[in-house]
Amino acid sequence: MSDNINEPWGNTVLVEFDEHRIAWVRFNRPDKRNAMNPTLNREMFATLDHLEDDDRCAVVVLTGSDDAFSAGMDLKEYFRETDGKPRSVQHRVRGEGTNWQYRKLLNYAKPTIAMVNGWCFGGAFVPLVSCDLAIASEDATFGLSEVNWGVTPGNLVTRALAETIPTRDAMFYIMTGQHFDGKRASEMRLVNEAVPADQLRARTIELALQLTSLSQWVVRGAKMGFRHSRLMSWEAAEDYLYAKHDQAILFDTDAREQGMTQFLDDKTYRPGLGTYATTAE
Repeated sequence: MSDNINEPWGNTVLVEFDEHRIAWVRFNRPDKRNAMNPTLNREMFATLDHLEDDDRCAVVVLTGSDDAFSAGMDLKEYFRETDGKPRSVQHRVRGEGTNWQYRKLLNYAKPTIAMVNGWCFGGAFVPLVSCDLAIASEDATFGLSEVNWGVTPGNLVTRALAETIPTRDAMFYIMTGQHFDGKRASEMRLVNEAVPADQLRARTIELALQLTSLSQWVVRGAKMGFRHSRLMSWEAAEDYLYAKHDQAILFDTDAREQGMTQFLDDKTYRPGLGTYATTAE
């Protein structure tokens, strides 16, 4: 349980803060391979909402307890909560899932990284794709098993796949229900990269530190600019992206001044190297 009664996590969701201002947000139903039930959905939305204004958090890493990321939707609990109840209740329960799994995450104020540490199935693909970046263990196991149960993938799983991986690959795994590992997920670009399990946390921290070294306003403007402009006409995108550009500068003038100085004057940043170079003495 959380030590602070004002913190909304502590049951089906756990949060750990570290010295890097990374909030490690964990699905916490290990006996169910972290399957998402209605309670978890409500707690996760409240957790993410809280962390947006928590100064201990600069980056959110979404992961799972023990040996699973998440086994997807807990169908047994979903059915128990909605069977025989009014349609309005069914819509509410569904909405509580999608509210955080894509609406909240897609527009999140802070950078988000999915760290897939094990089993990732079905409905778990939605928050995975909704995070800005994703790192997986090479031996993580992914799957869309719904066809084996006589149903189609639920929630927005199919839309999430269409957002990230090629059509042929998506169709194959949706229609066959076959599993694949982290290496294959990386090859299909479902995740940014896959690393050995013993390097997963260190690589995630490295990536998170890269994000926190930059202006939060610029990073947010850059990611939202991409997410929204890709669906716009070129003319609409021009207006939107310039607005995001001006907004980032307005909220963090120091970042622009420092960045331009490093690039134009000090020559301490060299595009293509991927790191800041030190000035020669």
